[in-house]
Amino acid sequence: MTPGALNAIVPMACVTAAGIAAMVAESFREPGEHMPIAGLGLVGLIGAAISAVLLWNHNTSSFGLVSADNFGLFVTLILVCVGVLTLAISGPTIERERLPAGEHYALTLFALAGMMLMATATDLLVIFLALEVLSLAVYVLTGLRRDSPVASEAAFKYFLLGAFSSAFFLYGIAFTYGVTGSTHLDRIGSVIAAGAAQETLMQRLALGLLLVGFAFKVSAVPFHMWTPDAYEGAPSSVTGFMSTGVKAAAFAAFVRVFLSAFEPMRADWGAVLWVVAAATMILGTVVGVVQPNIKRMLAYSSIAHGGYLLVALLSGNDLGKGAVLFYLLTYAVTNLGAFGVIGLLESAGTQPSAISHQPFIPATGHQPPNDQVRDYAGLWHTHPMLAGLMTVFLLSLSGFPPMAGFIAKWYVFTAAMKAGYSGLAIIGVLTSVVSVFFYLRVVVMMYMTEGERPAAFPAVPRMAGLALVVSAIVIFYLGILPARVLDWAAQSIGTIF
Repeated sequence: MTPGALNAIVPMACVTAAGIAAMVAESFREPGEHMPIAGLGLVGLIGAAISAVLLWNHNTSSFGLVSADNFGLFVTLILVCVGVLTLAISGPTIERERLPAGEHYALTLFALAGMMLMATATDLLVIFLALEVLSLAVYVLTGLRRDSPVASEAAFKYFLLGAFSSAFFLYGIAFTYGVTGSTHLDRIGSVIAAGAAQETLMQRLALGLLLVGFAFKVSAVPFHMWTPDAYEGAPSSVTGFMSTGVKAAAFAAFVRVFLSAFEPMRADWGAVLWVVAAATMILGTVVGVVQPNIKRMLAYSSIAHGGYLLVALLSGNDLGKGAVLFYLLTYAVTNLGAFGVIGLLESAGTQPSAISHQPFIPATGHQPPNDQVRDYAGLWHTHPMLAGLMTVFLLSLSGFPPMAGFIAKWYVFTAAMKAGYSGLAIIGVLTSVVSVFFYLRVVVMMYMTEGERPAAFPAVPRMAGLALVVSAIVIFYLGILPARVLDWAAQSIGTIF
């Protein structure tokens, strides 16, 4: 073993060590004692970020199974941002729902380690192991509110459908090995390219099974069924985490497998992915319009955004490849910010809601308060800071300039036009226009609708407020000055091709 053989796994090792430390701290915590367990996670994430920066441009590899190339490191840094924001906004949710803090933070960190491994893995079996590590942690996080029937149902549905998707993915790996004699992505690409003119049914079957596995993780139609229930049933901070971190890791592996190993079969998977991307954008937008629950609305929004990312992946040109990473970054910051606001408002729901006409139910996790769109009526008058931040996040998700979401969608649709997918680009633009309705519906509620709300809200925790403000600043920065980050994204994704 060479001295640098383990360098590629240092970022995820830092996060894993922080997760173990969080578990140990929870086991030694006295009942009722408050421990800064989130700080342990922050230390691990800072270590992962520093190691990722130090590994930049070195293209190190561990045993040929994990590659710390710039592409994987860029996604790792996105996941670090996801982790930091999640830790910052989780406090109010943990306190309100009386969740075990040590378990919550440890599972979040272990899921992040799996996501980082998935983004840097260069072998299908390692990708599968990483997928299971992150999936098991997220399943438990979804059902962490043990006394909530809604959370238990969401976790069960997520686990059951996730098990089916994992089986499809594993069968895809088995068929791929049968065809190529290897599970390493470089070797698979070489064998398929050598026999590209004589594609077999076994190759197409392997490709289709892998596509099903990835489609489930990115919430692509028709494998999206778990998304609305899981998003609604999970605590708000967990919902934001799974909607961004899981999507970033899954798309990173998606790009490696399909734009590298299975690139010679683009004619086969390109036609299927065109239909899946179009259906994903249309369904996510159309069904999202009629959702009264804001978490379910953002769940269908997440499905639609997965469709936009599929358009960038399908484009396959340099602009599209860079757009995938830039879109993942902007979506992560924006969506986590939106769910951070939702989490803070849920923690404020300590009185009966006159807007929803529902009786007060104590904050035991059975029915989170203020989770309906109509519950945001008059928020500008009662809490203008949160209303302003929520407006920024929603406008970015809808693609208004000068927000980051506008630039991200612009590059995705431009890449599609240059690649000859003008029809897909038109569908993307039209669905983006329709999605403006359900985003602005919340804005109208906050600013132009009168509502009876609690006169006094709990003070916004300093860490959560800072995270939301920083997210808004990043959104404006990426929307006004995106060139440098786009260049980094384009250069980093070029290291795997």
